[in-house]
Amino acid sequence: MARQAASLSIVFADISGSTRLYETLGDGVARELVADCLGLLTEQVRRYSGTVIKTIGDEIMCTFERADQALEAAVGMQEGVMMDLHTRNPNTPPDMTIRVGLHFGPAILESGDVFGHAVNVAARMAGLAKGGQIITTKETAELLPPALRAATRHLDRISVRGKSEDIDIFEFIWQTEEATRMATGLLEGECKQVKLHLSYNGLECELDQDMDPMVLGRGKKADMVISDSMASREHARIECRRGKFILTDMSTNGTYVQTSEGPSYLRREDLVLTGEGRIAFGRELSEATELVNFHCV
Repeated sequence: MARQAASLSIVFADISGSTRLYETLGDGVARELVADCLGLLTEQVRRYSGTVIKTIGDEIMCTFERADQALEAAVGMQEGVMMDLHTRNPNTPPDMTIRVGLHFGPAILESGDVFGHAVNVAARMAGLAKGGQIITTKETAELLPPALRAATRHLDRISVRGKSEDIDIFEFIWQTEEATRMATGLLEGECKQVKLHLSYNGLECELDQDMDPMVLGRGKKADMVISDSMASREHARIECRRGKFILTDMSTNGTYVQTSEGPSYLRREDLVLTGEGRIAFGRELSEATELVNFHCV
């Protein structure tokens, strides 16, 4: 087959914790379950006009012409494992999940396989996903139709081998009821009117539920610039989700937070800001001099 260049959606999906399946179920039963699961995933690929490139162990790699096809298939895979796999194979553990990563970009097709940077990025997205998650890139999310794009949320900014700049990664909220409610805006009516007051070195900010995500960090492009050498350029993000303000750590050294519920240390994690408290960047609260104070109302 001659080498061809094309822009494609690359999807990787694999079974979370498959090693444990072999330990608990035994080789024969586990292998049959993995085969049934991959068969179910393959059906979803074909349903949305995709192509299975290969399966390796407990993983499937496939391609689609469009980003929306790839995402719809990924949702079908997740729903199938959650709702249908146990009827196909009674040995399916109740907590069995898959993780899915996808990315749209230029690739090379040759001899029935696919190569290129887009493949590497898609594989990285799958590696970042947890069981039950669908992870993609900002570039891919922006290609989705509005109803699907509305059900995505920004998770993090990471470095990828071969790219000079960090890339933004997004999660698709695939559970049918929640995704539909997000896409149609039905959640807006359920969000109570909330505000978050921030203060730092004489700077006062008041945020509400209609705000864009706010970035705190040492870099000049941050919305609130933190003068601490331990802070990352884009250290943390605050956004409002369903009437709650969420702090997400995006840093190298982590974020220390004191809320009304006690102290927390975040490393690439989310935390709901409650009551009033303080935020420190890369240093413990007792050691930090550059602190952001917050108050939720």
